Amino acid sequence: MLNFKTALLLGALLFCGSGALQAADPAPESEAPAKPELLVEGGLLGAISSSIDEVQETLDLNQNLVDAWRLRTDRAADEVGRLLNQPSERSPWSVAGDFLMLSGVWVGAFVLLTLLGRLIVSRLSHHRLIQPRQRLQALLGYLIPYTIPALICLPLTLYASHFLPTSVGRALALCFAYATSSGIFSTSVLLGVIVMFNVGHKRPAVQIIRDYCPKPLFLIGFLAALSDALTSPQIARQLGGNITSSLAVFAGLFASVIFGLLVIRLRRPVAHLIRNRPLTQRLKHPALQQSLRIFSGLWFWPILLMVLVSAINLIGAGEDSQKALRCALFTTILLIGTVFLSTVLQHLFKSRSTVAIQRSSAYKERFLSLLHAVLRIAMAIAFIEVLGRIWGVSLFEFAQRNAVGRAISDSLSSIGLILLMTWLFWVVLDTAIQEALKPPVNKRSSRQPSTRVKTILPLLRNAVKIILVVICAITTMANLGINVAPLLAGAGVVGLAIGFGSQQLVQDVITGLFIIIEDTLSIGDWVVLDSGHAGTVEGLTIRTLRLRDGKGFVHSVPFGQIKAVTNQSRQFAYAFFSVQFTYDTDVDQAVELIREAGQSIRDDVFLKYNLQGPLEVFGVEKMDLNGVVLTAQFRTVSGGQYAVSRAFNQRLKKLVDNCAWVHFAQTYPQQVMVPQRVAQVDEPEDDGTPPVLTEQPRTQ
Repeated sequence: MLNFKTALLLGALLFCGSGALQAADPAPESEAPAKPELLVEGGLLGAISSSIDEVQETLDLNQNLVDAWRLRTDRAADEVGRLLNQPSERSPWSVAGDFLMLSGVWVGAFVLLTLLGRLIVSRLSHHRLIQPRQRLQALLGYLIPYTIPALICLPLTLYASHFLPTSVGRALALCFAYATSSGIFSTSVLLGVIVMFNVGHKRPAVQIIRDYCPKPLFLIGFLAALSDALTSPQIARQLGGNITSSLAVFAGLFASVIFGLLVIRLRRPVAHLIRNRPLTQRLKHPALQQSLRIFSGLWFWPILLMVLVSAINLIGAGEDSQKALRCALFTTILLIGTVFLSTVLQHLFKSRSTVAIQRSSAYKERFLSLLHAVLRIAMAIAFIEVLGRIWGVSLFEFAQRNAVGRAISDSLSSIGLILLMTWLFWVVLDTAIQEALKPPVNKRSSRQPSTRVKTILPLLRNAVKIILVVICAITTMANLGINVAPLLAGAGVVGLAIGFGSQQLVQDVITGLFIIIEDTLSIGDWVVLDSGHAGTVEGLTIRTLRLRDGKGFVHSVPFGQIKAVTNQSRQFAYAFFSVQFTYDTDVDQAVELIREAGQSIRDDVFLKYNLQGPLEVFGVEKMDLNGVVLTAQFRTVSGGQYAVSRAFNQRLKKLVDNCAWVHFAQTYPQQVMVPQRVAQVDEPEDDGTPPVLTEQPRTQ
């Protein structure tokens, strides 16, 4: 509904401007010599400004309306003075007595009938047929105590008035009796209708309406009936035509204001009553349910329009009230029909988009959404044009025959064409990027998107989005009448200054672009940078590279600081093994154990998918003081070398432990003997043993 509402606002603006200009144009018979056509400059904003200025110069309705009401007020004051100074055979007290007597007749009859009605309702509520039916009890509670007494009391009052002479008091009493009876009757009937919806989930809404509505409904009915009664010829002859017409206008205005406020206050409860239907009906008729849902959000607008038209005609701005009411009725029908067509269109495109999704056609789905939006905008424009025709104004004629209209229509059409082409280009590009990044449903028959595609396409999408938004904004501002040349010049100067002041930033951006274009690294690769950072690439921006190392820490490295990259995640890798054995080890047996460990790796269910070839044993790599070094390697997938290396070392260790002819070389620390600087000769013993030299610890 956003496009529909936007089109409605633009159309309302054009509608007001065209209506005012057509109203301001003089009749063809009294037309003055043709004036030079108005030169409109400044795009859409300039055209609207020219339209407003011309309307303000040519229209003077407010002053005429104020003069008419001033004249009516002066005449009403004169009639009040004549009414007070008019000689009469009867005293004012007798006139007031007539008013009180007729009012007492109405009040007494209504009170008696109301009490009798409540007693009847109390008796009927205990009947076995009525007691289980709560809605029927509530309906009888409004009908018998209020509706029927209101209908009976008014004829009784009219009958009693025939026994009184004609006077102002008698006329006023009849007016108030008629207005009060009408207010009570309308309130009870409407509440009785509302009670019939008191079922299921509608009960909270019905309770809100029953609690809030009685007083406003009575005031609306009372004031509307009083306004109607005051316009009768009998009352006008006795009180004065200007007095009664003024009072009738004010009573009608108050009734309209109260009715409008009541409609606004009850828009949500009434909307709940409109759209709340049983589940089976909602599932059986989804299009109808969608129509009711949309209508529930718009139901109060036609009523407010009718209220506004009535208020305008009461004030006197409209010359033909019947024509205005007829136009308002046609407007209501047009609004309901447009809402219904919009709902049907939405349901139709929704079903087609569902079929498109099932057929895996992303382009068809996006183009259907675009076509749906364009059709809704066209429907809104058609609605505004038909609405203008109903009220005697045509937007197309305004756009063709008037310089301001042509300027506004040209600007709006240019802006609409720019937005449509931008939207269409973005739909095609965005759909292509999403389809390229979408993982295939069947992995056997489809190819997964590469990491390079996952890296470049999101950056390209964001860059194109920014470019489209900037171009669309500049062209739109140009069509609105804004001079974009200083803006572009200023942007160029600011960009140049920023470029000189942020050379490092520019270096980061350019280096990052070349790294991405050359496919040096991609998201998901394990890389080692010359700066000492190593980890998995988690994200790429225009300026920085985000790495997560083996400890889980995240490093953000600017591209400008990257001089060399070691990518360990491309195509394949090698799991290299270097094993050292003792010199007394049987080398052939050691090679056999290495091959056996490699074969167990190839037979493993989980590890064999990491291998890209058999184990290559290179033999004796070197011999040193610690033993003999044998080397071998596996060619593995990228990133699989670590799991293969760990499994190989574990299995080779178990095989060597169970073999008596193969031993791993072990390097033991050798004991260092420090020579004694001062040797102490022990005294020879009596048994004739030779003296022994002993080592003494050094003193530090």
